[in-house]
Formats: sequence, C-alpha cells, structure tokens
Amino acid sequence: MLSWEVPNELIVASGIGQIFTAIVYPYIRHAVFDWYNDIKKLKPLNQEIAKTYGRYIQGLNFAFGIISLLFTEELKNGTGLSVALTGLIAAYWTGKVLTQFSYYPMYQIPRKLKFKVGEILMNTLFISFAITFLWLVWSNCLSYLRA
Repeated sequence: MLSWEVPNELIVASGIGQIFTAIVYPYIRHAVFDWYNDIKKLKPLNQEIAKTYGRYIQGLNFAFGIISLLFTEELKNGTGLSVALTGLIAAYWTGKVLTQFSYYPMYQIPRKLKFKVGEILMNTLFISFAITFLWLVWSNCLSYLRA
C-alpha cells in the first residue's frame, strides 16, 4: 500500500523557508522593488493600507513557518483541523505562485545577477511550499475520510 505521509523533514524545511521569506521580505521590497518610494506617492490612508497588507504578508509567512516548526506532527495527523490549516496554507502558497506567474512577469525587476538568482530561488521556495502543503492537505484529507 502506498504511503501518502509527508516527511517531517520536508515540513521543517518548509517552516525554515517560510520564516526566511518573512525575514527577507523588507529587503526585497526596498532593494528590488523600491517599494517605499512608490508608497510615498499614495494618499496617506492608502499608504497605511499598503503597509498593513505588507505586514500581513510578512506576518503570515512567519506564522506559517513557526506553525510548521512547532506543530509538525499535528499538521499531518489527519484531523479536521489539520485538513483546514494545511488547506489554508496550501491555498495561500498556491495563490502566491499563480499570482507570481500570472501577473508579475509583466513587470521588470532590476537586471543585476543577484536579483535574477534571488528571483529563481524565491520562486523555487514558493513552489516548494505550495507542493508541500498541497501534499499535506491531500494526505490529511485521505486520513480524515478514512476515519
């Protein structure tokens, strides 16, 4: 019989990667996208809204990483809560990947080598998070439906 269980090491690696994305997020906004100068062109309320959403993204990436590190077993135990939480995280990262490849290619990032390498590495991380959590939600759904 095939085992659909996701290895703990993959969940932990995803946790570390998600925390990493939260830590480098401000640098990417500043160094790659000149985000802070663009934000200054908005009305004050819109500036605060944009900053708030930026913090939401950073906070979710960090929180999903901490959850992955601290609750590795619970994320794959086949309970209703594990289905819901891994489904949420899978939807978040899958949505990020779809958005990344659907909308972002029309914009230019600086052509420096470090930014091109960074783009490839970050996209690889995003795709790996989506795959890991899609696998987790699939495994959890199978376990949940068998119970």
